[in-house]
Amino acid sequence: MGAPIPAGRAAAAGGTAGGLALELAKMRRLRTVPVAAAVVAATVALSGINLMSADRAAFTRPGSHMWEQLLLGYTLMAAITGPVLASVLASRQTDIEHSGAGWTLFATAGRTPGALCRAKLAALAVVVVPAVLVQSLALVAWARLSGVGVPLDAGPWALYTVELMAVDLALCAFHVWLAAVVENQLIGVGVGLIGSFIGVYMLLAPASVARLVPWGYYAVISCARMEGATARYTAPAPGWVAGFLVLSAVLFAVATRRLDRIER
Repeated sequence: MGAPIPAGRAAAAGGTAGGLALELAKMRRLRTVPVAAAVVAATVALSGINLMSADRAAFTRPGSHMWEQLLLGYTLMAAITGPVLASVLASRQTDIEHSGAGWTLFATAGRTPGALCRAKLAALAVVVVPAVLVQSLALVAWARLSGVGVPLDAGPWALYTVELMAVDLALCAFHVWLAAVVENQLIGVGVGLIGSFIGVYMLLAPASVARLVPWGYYAVISCARMEGATARYTAPAPGWVAGFLVLSAVLFAVATRRLDRIER
């Protein structure tokens, strides 16, 4: 028979899957899904508000650029609601550890604060990824039901949806770390609100400026822009987006490992 496995290592071995399951269980108490659903509904409603006031003749007129206009409005609203969603969900998911001495309790079971934060991010991904997908599909469905009959180029919509998922998760990673190191969760939510304003302003700023701040990537991933008075599809800079996502992942990994050395 082999040597017995220490309790701490055994807990860690059960680790990743068990930690994710536990974080998902916490979400039921925290009402994470209803909160995310409310933000999704608000994003769709605000993104498609022009569907109720636009010229109905443009819905079926070739060359009306209805889908480009809708994607541009979606980009604007996502830049507002995305940072707020990330900050609120991360704050709720992490604050429970501060209020219930969760850091200490999980440490005794062999789960370090860094591992706990990584499990929280994985759990948030289970909510954020479907939420963004539902946003995009609901907006397209609303447009079709409203009578928009011009052909849809699905490529820019699919690309924007995937990149929006990734940027939202990068912001979630930042806010999970921030909520872990700062007990006052109003600070994290406040940063999210400020980030939403920055995200909107970066849509109007030069691309060279938008690339310098995390919230500017809501503008960098945009697949639609105004050319004169007409909305048109555009291609985002894939190298900058990929670089931002890789850097975010590396910084989150390093920061959460450093959390393991903090006495709590």
